[in-house]
Amino acid sequence: MSLKTATTARSLLAVASNSLRPLVATRGLATVTDQPFTSVKPPPAPYALSVSSKPAPAALKFKSGEIFHGTSFGAAKSVSGETVFTTSLVGYPESMTDPSYRGQILVFTQPLIGNYGVPGLDKDQYGLLKNFESDRIQCKGIIVNDYASRYSHWTAVESLGEWCTRHGVPAISGIDTRAIVHILRDQGSTLSKFVVGDDAQNENFSKIQYSDPNKKNLIAEVSTKVPVSYNPYGDVKIGVLDCGIKHNILRSLVGRGAAVTVLPWDFDFNKIADQFDGIFISNGPGNPAAATETVKNLRQALNTFHKPIFGICMGNLLLGMAAGLDIYKLRFGNRGHNVPALNLKTGKCSITSQNHGYALNDSAMPHGWEKYFTNANDGTNEGIRHISRPYSSVQFHPEAKGGPLDTEYLFEDFLMKVRSDKLKKEGQKVFVSETIPAHAPLAV
Repeated sequence: MSLKTATTARSLLAVASNSLRPLVATRGLATVTDQPFTSVKPPPAPYALSVSSKPAPAALKFKSGEIFHGTSFGAAKSVSGETVFTTSLVGYPESMTDPSYRGQILVFTQPLIGNYGVPGLDKDQYGLLKNFESDRIQCKGIIVNDYASRYSHWTAVESLGEWCTRHGVPAISGIDTRAIVHILRDQGSTLSKFVVGDDAQNENFSKIQYSDPNKKNLIAEVSTKVPVSYNPYGDVKIGVLDCGIKHNILRSLVGRGAAVTVLPWDFDFNKIADQFDGIFISNGPGNPAAATETVKNLRQALNTFHKPIFGICMGNLLLGMAAGLDIYKLRFGNRGHNVPALNLKTGKCSITSQNHGYALNDSAMPHGWEKYFTNANDGTNEGIRHISRPYSSVQFHPEAKGGPLDTEYLFEDFLMKVRSDKLKKEGQKVFVSETIPAHAPLAV
């Protein structure tokens, strides 16, 4: 029996066993035999929330025909989208609010999810959310193996189930996520339907149609509609093309002293390019081919804007398209916090955080450009840069939250180039205080 045949057989067996004998849908604390932490103060009320005695049934159906049954712990809502998986071990609040997951049903391979609850909407000194990557849940729904309904963390204000319910996001537990990942790795990211309640029990999926987010302009949905500024008194001014930017990317820029102006995805920044010392292209969801206006504006900038340009994730794809490269859809994408990326100039391999379903075809680089990083697992492109001009981009997330931070130095490199370029163009500005001669009369 071939390896592929064996894998398919195991997947089908897992699907069959799942439909016959659902897994335990929820549990209390992660360590159910231990006593909860005690202190002088009593634990907050959400800590003592009990598991519902009659959880609603929920079901997931792939377009390829496989059906998975579990129980609902989120909104009683039916949705459809592209099912993808992430191997991240921590950071589900950040992942679920990442605009790059727009239109997708997210499967967590980490078995236990929800044990540290969901934090509050605290903001930092720049007005950016500390614990989330945007102001809402961006994914269509989530799938977990084992949901911890009772959470324990000092920052938590509600459970994952309560948070999903408030935002109208369905969530299902008690599913063998290993079987799902086997299917997705075999046939690629797949469209699916997600139903809750009687429809799930009766396997009635007819009320909702399959929706392909890659046929929509998701970038336009998540981008800002008007320019927004952060840290206006920074020493260098960065124009950010918002294709679905994460708050921690903005924090990584303003926290290093930059003044940032976030612009809509299709804004023609070339008309006001003289106001910026550098341009940044953000991450974002969906098919980069939808961002034709951004590519057109970047193509013009590559010929006229002789200042540093840097992009992350979707920014790498759009900069590559502007330079003349083609894109293609990966079979199941790279999503997780443990992806090795090799720097082709230094030979150093770093562990990176990634979330993308498309890649650049770098088999033939345009004149003046070179490969920057490559994926050590599958050999796909992880970055490009111009040989003589300060233009570069990476496919991974140097600002990753929660981690790793192996490549966070790329923000330092970008802003160092911006400051160096500005100094070269404007020269050193020296403040000379006005002096008053000793014999000069004082004005009354």
